Formats: sequence, C-alpha cells, structure tokens
Amino acid sequence: MTSLTASDGHSFKAWEAGSAESPFAVIVVQEIFGLTTHIRNVCNDFAAEGFHVLAPAVFDRVKPDVILEYTQAGVTEGLELRSRIPSDKILADIAACAKALREAGHKKVGIIGFCWGGLLAWLTATRTHDVDAAVSWYGGSIGNHVETAPHCPVELHFGGEDSSIPHTEIQKIRDARPEVEEYVYDDAGHGFGCPERPSFNRDARDLAWSRSVDFLKSHLEQK
Repeated sequence: MTSLTASDGHSFKAWEAGSAESPFAVIVVQEIFGLTTHIRNVCNDFAAEGFHVLAPAVFDRVKPDVILEYTQAGVTEGLELRSRIPSDKILADIAACAKALREAGHKKVGIIGFCWGGLLAWLTATRTHDVDAAVSWYGGSIGNHVETAPHCPVELHFGGEDSSIPHTEIQKIRDARPEVEEYVYDDAGHGFGCPERPSFNRDARDLAWSRSVDFLKSHLEQK
C-alpha cells in the first residue's frame, strides 16, 4: 500500500503492484466493495502481465480502509458510501494515480474499472485527458453519459444476463458511440469476473481478461 495526494490536497491510499521498470502502466478502479482481495489480485495479475499498477482507495474520501463483503449488506453500505462522493472528486484521485505513474517514467497510462469502477473508467475517458486507453467491465449507467466522445480508445465488457444493465442500455451505447469496442458475454451476469461472487463465470472472465490485456498493451506500447 502506498499513499498519494490529489490536486485538492486529499491524501489517500492506493494498492501498488509492479514497478517503474514494467513496460506498461494501468490504474485499476474498484467496485463498490473497496480494495478487496479480488481487486488486489487483479492488480497483481496485471503486474504479472508487465504492468505497473495503482488502485486508488476511493472510499478514503469518506471512510478510510473500507473493505466490504460481497453480500447484500456490503452492497447497501457500498452504495451509501458511493452516494457521498462526487464523481469529480474520484476523478481527481484517478488523476493523481496517472500523474504518479507518469512521474515514474511511463509515457502512457491506461485504466480499467469494474462495476462502479467501470463507470469511473468511462468518465475518466470522456471527461479528462489523463489516460491513453480505458477498459470497463460491467460498468452501470454508462448509457447516461454517452453525449461526450471518449478522448482515448475504449473497450467495454458486459454480461448478457446482467439484470442491472439492460440490453437497451448496451444498445444505446453502441448506437451513440460506434467507435467504442463492445463485448457482451451471453451467459454471464453482473460481476462475472469476480471469483468471490456467485455470478462468477470463468469462461467469460478469461476471455474478457485476454481481450482487456491485449487492448491495453496495444494502445499503451511506448513507441
């Protein structure tokens, strides 16, 4: 765990994996459950793929060291904490991560987010110029933010059986932003990439993972 400071003076923790010697750099943005073991494992998996990784503890804005269980109680508490943090404040934390990675020597920085983090990855790509490529896994409410084109290449992953993200929203994104790569995994539900959740789908997770890693590497290669 390391500590960073956003432009507004807010200090927060971040999980770091890999190093400045890694050929690629990526920001991993959590779900509404905090920097769980799953999210840290994702960071470590990216490090094994050659990435220098930072994952900001975005709940530090309202409550430090939050790690919630993958239960309905965890969902309820996570949503309550989320409601207390304006998106622009979290984008400032993401910007601080991007700055730290660039200061470590990486010319290009990517972002990948899961669930709530998937929406934040989209907002980072559309509202800032802090990243050079963005990936979202089952990011909800993206369809409400398609009026602005992304400033970098974006890849989206959705579960075809995700009851919280209807097919009409997925189609809305596709119609508004045909330049964005979009994948739907027919038999996968919300959170299909997390082994700690009942909705875990290994086949969908493995395919989405390989696509995400390849996408990020192709756009973050320092030429």
